[in-house]
Amino acid sequence: MPVFSAYDGTQLAYHEKGEGEPLLCLPGGPMRASVYLGDLGGLTAHRRLILLDLRGTGDSAIPDDVSTYRCDRQTDDVEALREHLGLDQVDVLGHSAGGDLAALYAARHPKRIRTLVLVTPATLAVGGTFTDEDRREAAALRKDEPWYPAAETALREIAQGRAPSAGWEAIAPLTYGRWDTAAQEHRARSTEQKNLAASEAYYGEASFDPPATRAALAAVAAPVLVLAGAYDGGPSPARAAELAALFPHGVCQVQPGGGHFPWLDDPEWFARRVAGFLAQH
Repeated sequence: MPVFSAYDGTQLAYHEKGEGEPLLCLPGGPMRASVYLGDLGGLTAHRRLILLDLRGTGDSAIPDDVSTYRCDRQTDDVEALREHLGLDQVDVLGHSAGGDLAALYAARHPKRIRTLVLVTPATLAVGGTFTDEDRREAAALRKDEPWYPAAETALREIAQGRAPSAGWEAIAPLTYGRWDTAAQEHRARSTEQKNLAASEAYYGEASFDPPATRAALAAVAAPVLVLAGAYDGGPSPARAAELAALFPHGVCQVQPGGGHFPWLDDPEWFARRVAGFLAQH
């Protein structure tokens, strides 16, 4: 397991899978160990995945200063990894909350980005939000599922500011395009893979300056793919398209039947689309 030193001396770990050109992968959660990404639906057949364990997660060390968990401050960790790998430019993939980190890195180091792939990304860094309506519309697409009534009730209670009477697990199936055994096992490992204290700090006060970030992203010359899941309410395909439009060369693709972890729902579709996009550039 390779490690490198961040700017403050914290030892950060990353995991390599596959062969070929490196693809630097930033996990979401926020602050979930990169192991949950797996091989990204078999993307390892096309690229060498560099799966970063963010500070305080997975095999990376816990920093002395907990304020360094903040999303904007972790862009320095990404830059330190690029330097460690000896790459002049990098292909970067960010998932979910890692999408905010990837966007901030691109905004601060636009010339270091060769290509950028944002998979069901969070959009807080650019001032985006996921509305209750987005979530309800996405949930309604699953109305024929046996678990839907409990999930719909839970969403309504959450929108009213209440904890769901059926528990937070009632909405877990909404996160996946298929609520099968693989999805349930993936979900069950979530808590043990996540640093909850770091998660709270990740989106700390003053993490973002959306107007400045949007302006900076308008100057990113690299090709950008924003990949949304048709069943994902956060972000919905419409929100993902809005994010893609912030980049001069941004495109949005929607995976049919995809949820928030689309590589689990249709691995072949996911790997083919991402690998195809990367191969074009």
